Amino acid sequence: MIMKGKKGLIVGLANNKSIAYGIAKACVEQGDEMGFTYLNDALKKRVEPIAKEFGSDKVYKLDVGDEADMDAICALVEKDFGKIDFLVHSVAFTPKEALTEPFMKTSKSAFAIAMDVSVYSLIDLTNRLTPVLTEDASILTLSYLGGPKYIVNYNVMGVAKAALEATVRYMAVDMGSVGRRVNAISAGPIRTLAAAGIGDFKQILNWNEVNSPLKKNVTTEQVGNSAMYLLSDLASCVTGEVHYVDSGYNVMGMAAAQKDEEGKTVLSWDTKK
Repeated sequence: MIMKGKKGLIVGLANNKSIAYGIAKACVEQGDEMGFTYLNDALKKRVEPIAKEFGSDKVYKLDVGDEADMDAICALVEKDFGKIDFLVHSVAFTPKEALTEPFMKTSKSAFAIAMDVSVYSLIDLTNRLTPVLTEDASILTLSYLGGPKYIVNYNVMGVAKAALEATVRYMAVDMGSVGRRVNAISAGPIRTLAAAGIGDFKQILNWNEVNSPLKKNVTTEQVGNSAMYLLSDLASCVTGEVHYVDSGYNVMGMAAAQKDEEGKTVLSWDTKK
């Protein structure tokens, strides 16, 4: 099995609809052993059963904004695993109003929170876990097309994802000097807990489906398989990349169009039943 003998930590798993769940499932099916983190007691009740499902009892409280949690995580991981071969960073947050109000109304505090939790936490967490990372460890984070392109209602999170993707490139150089890899996956829209905060998300899903080259949306399982590849030795010379798993939507320069019953040109969105 591709991940046999590998050990890793998944940070930010929320429930069994999460992209992080799909990543965990793909890795475990290929022989991996891993630990999980949870944000608070409410999420602990969801994460512990998932960890058990994957044969793990290694579950740690980790709020990336809590210094005590961040100070403690390395020792906890070292106690249970010794060294780990990979880290999955599935963490993003911004106050709700920053997603519902126009982008130009983003407050300074909301901007700072989005950047701190969604971007800086990747740097901070990697630094803190460096003592327990193997020499050829793989680090993976999750991005979205709203970083390099405008996506309706994504607002300040788009700016955060753009910063996250730049962070991946700069980290790849620093970490590459010691043999470690840093990559990101940019998944297509999926119904997750995080996506629930984005307005008109159903429209985004439908638009992606009818306008992507493969004419379908992706699943957490499909994203998980791609993530497993990047975390495995199969991708031993892949670093600094943003790997799209979105049915090809990112290559589109304009929406698909066709004729309606009256012979008028319409967007494929308008003809979807």
